[in-house]
Amino acid sequence: MNWITITNENQVQAIFESEDYAIIYKHSPRCMTSLMAYRQLKSEVTGAVGNDTPLYIVDVISNRRESHAVAHIFQVEHESPQILVVKNGQSIYNTSHENVSLHNALKHIN
Repeated sequence: MNWITITNENQVQAIFESEDYAIIYKHSPRCMTSLMAYRQLKSEVTGAVGNDTPLYIVDVISNRRESHAVAHIFQVEHESPQILVVKNGQSIYNTSHENVSLHNALKHIN
């Protein structure tokens, strides 16, 4: 799995229009909880060898518009840190704060 940085709203729209699974992680570099979640996710990504699900990251500070677009398009409350599993334009799983885990997110991908 490789991190793909969301830097524009067109990327969010493309994820929404895709029929495939995708994981989106919303991250705040100013938040200690978010930094801890990010470290955890990075270690979990290392163990997810062979999984080709796109893993997107959006910085909620630097890319505020894109972060809010994720919340609006996928109809989830804006939180950070937050992880979503999306497919066919819908969020099929989302959680935030201390519950952010790639391992748990991957359980929702068939």
